[in-house]
Amino acid sequence: MITIIDLEKWAVKKRIAPSEKSARAIAINPSSGEVAVGFSDHCIRIFSLDEFQLKSEFKAHSNSVFTLSYSPDGKLLFSAGRDARFSVWNVKSNYSKVEEVVAHMYAINHITFSPDGEHFATCSMDKSIKIWDTKNLKLLKVIDKGRHAGHGTSVNKLLWTSFNNQLVSASDDRTISAWDLLFL
Repeated sequence: MITIIDLEKWAVKKRIAPSEKSARAIAINPSSGEVAVGFSDHCIRIFSLDEFQLKSEFKAHSNSVFTLSYSPDGKLLFSAGRDARFSVWNVKSNYSKVEEVVAHMYAINHITFSPDGEHFATCSMDKSIKIWDTKNLKLLKVIDKGRHAGHGTSVNKLLWTSFNNQLVSASDDRTISAWDLLFL
């Protein structure tokens, strides 16, 4: 169930039930006036931000969609989930698939972009964080326990800050880590 709230009146404006399965991820694209929602039924549904009308729906993964993120320029939607893959969708071409990458060994929990949009990071139940080049979808770095004293259990959430280009990660190991990322 998606519930739209009128913040001035603190009242429910609308309820939408586009699936019988759980809604797991949400991303807003201000440049296209759309919101993407990922579900446990393997689908992504795109709604208009003004009337919250369903504009598009498509099967995106072979299992639950856990995370969604629009590229900073709003031209691409990145999705990932339980199938350990991330997919890239072209917003202007009715969300046609651009690429699919087998990125981790287990479920991908989150995707975040660097402040400049040139890089993005994924994190996974496989205990790793991976840094990617946005333009070429090329893997640049793996942060894990063996290589960088990374997390010991599932990495669940990422935040890429503009403060010294730090990437912050949160894990089931009950720690939050800040990573200084330098690109030469």
